[in-house]
Amino acid sequence: MEYQNIFTQIQVRGPVEAGIPLPRGDDERIGRPIYNKLAGWVGYAQIGPIYLGFLGTASLIFGTIWFVIVGMNMLASVGWDPIQFIRQLFWLALEPPPAKYGLSIPPLNEGGWYIISSVFLLASVLLWWARVYIRARALGLGTHVFWAFGSAIFLFLSLGLFRPLLMGSWAEAVPYGIFPHLDWTAAFSIRYGNLYYNPFHCLSIAFLYGSVLLFAMHAATILAVTRYGGEREVEQITDRGTASERAALFWRWTMGFNATMESIHRWAWWFAVLTPITGGIGILLTGTVVDNWYLWGMKHGLVAPLPDLWPTVVDPAIGG
Repeated sequence: MEYQNIFTQIQVRGPVEAGIPLPRGDDERIGRPIYNKLAGWVGYAQIGPIYLGFLGTASLIFGTIWFVIVGMNMLASVGWDPIQFIRQLFWLALEPPPAKYGLSIPPLNEGGWYIISSVFLLASVLLWWARVYIRARALGLGTHVFWAFGSAIFLFLSLGLFRPLLMGSWAEAVPYGIFPHLDWTAAFSIRYGNLYYNPFHCLSIAFLYGSVLLFAMHAATILAVTRYGGEREVEQITDRGTASERAALFWRWTMGFNATMESIHRWAWWFAVLTPITGGIGILLTGTVVDNWYLWGMKHGLVAPLPDLWPTVVDPAIGG
């Protein structure tokens, strides 16, 4: 217990770090940098300066418009009563258009606002995605974060754009709201015979739990060797020291295989990225290729057959 730094971090105070010079033609960073002790407990204590640029500013503007449209529609649904808005906030929603409109543009109060707000949300997300790529290139970095963000966008578009287009109706999209979103998820699973029998959903959960485990084990390993400078991972990759040697030895002894300061990040990146990719594929197959995942699982041996307790009763799902 003499060196457990899970909840403690030495906060160094010195001259603020402005960052490397920006490429010619880029906007200046904004904001006067400050030190924040609370931020230093969970990360680096310096906050700012911030770089937004054209893409970042445009993304925030479009995202704010989406937020305002959704919020105003929720407020209108409770008669413009701010007290009821606060009380019922978790249950309020902006719903997609009814199925009768298909892929057409409905009246504003019957899903039109949903379509308009979704356009602004999509623009905001894609602009920020482009910003991630351009910032990485400007700073001489790889585009790993760009592609990781893209995997999450794939799942987001599978739910709100790709699948509704394949199904021929905007009604298949997910409502904007907290509990209504969760209700949609439950109803979606029930309607298509329990999503747990969707093999791509199974893969997505496996990658989700696997990435959580990998990140936790990696974080714990690095914290365990910070007394040897293990948190300076880039230095340990290029010039292996006692921290990386001890960490690798620990993994070999406990896990049965080696993981280096560099390879563990590839493991974690792939596990995390494959979580939304496999999940999105499972969503796209639901209702388009497979109508009932339980019956699909029965047919392909994924689901154990039920005991024949009442042999004279006909299962309505399979007919007589």
